[in-house]
This record gives sequence, C-alpha cells and structure tokens, in this order.
Amino acid sequence: MPEKRKGYEMPRLQLKALNQYEFQTELVVRTTDLNYGGHLGNDRLLSLVHEARVGWLHSHQWSELDCCGVGLIMSDAGLVYRAEAFAADNLLFEVAGSEITRCGFRVFYRISRPADSTLIALAETGMTCFDYQNRKIASLPEAVAKVCSFS
Repeated sequence: MPEKRKGYEMPRLQLKALNQYEFQTELVVRTTDLNYGGHLGNDRLLSLVHEARVGWLHSHQWSELDCCGVGLIMSDAGLVYRAEAFAADNLLFEVAGSEITRCGFRVFYRISRPADSTLIALAETGMTCFDYQNRKIASLPEAVAKVCSFS
C-alpha cells in the first residue's frame, strides 16, 4: 500500500548527485527550448542532456554508433527538476558514467546555472550496448567499463 502523504504532495523520482563528475560542458538555453510556461521544457532538457552525453562520449573518442566497437541505445531516462531555467541561461552539464552491467551502464548528469550557483536538475540515462548490424544487444567493452568505473 502506498505511503500516505500530507496535502497535495505526490511521489517523486529520487535521483542523487554523484560526488564527482569527469566531464563538463556548457550549453545555452535557447528561446526554442522554452515551453508555454516560459521556462526550459522537459523535452528540451532531455535534448540538452543528449547533447552533453554526445560531448562526454566524444571526449573519449566514442560516439553512440561506435563506442569501442558497439553502438549505444538509450534504454531509459529520468529527470528531476530542482529549479527553473530561462532563455539565455548558460547551463553547466556535469557528466559521468557509472553502474556498469554486462551489457551497459548509466550516465549521470548534474545541471546547474553557474551565474547564481543554482542546481537546475539531475538526470540519468541508461545506455545499452547494441550491435546495429545484427540488431541485438552486445556486451559492454572493457575500455568502456574502465571509464564508467570512474565514480
């Protein structure tokens, strides 16, 4: 039976920041990233997370189509907002891989606004190794496992 909560509070996804991240990139919120509420939309944040992940992969000379000889598919994603972001905000995306499995790993993101040290969001994506030629799940390459053992 679900836990009873006071008022209108509802259960929320619980994501925790890592102690450290191995990669950083800055991205600017564009006007087209805003939703009807005038702030960064959840679909657009996921797109920015994707951009940050591609940068992290590139920092290791990898891509989503060739990550040490295997492809990658995003198998799940979670976003937890902590504050709003607006057009022209410069956001810092900190990224690290962790929680390796036989066929994949998780990528963790901390998104903040350096101008006022505000934590905007935490995010995670599950990445599954995939053999696009044979259309099947592949094993995690050792070199990727080594990088994702960082945190």
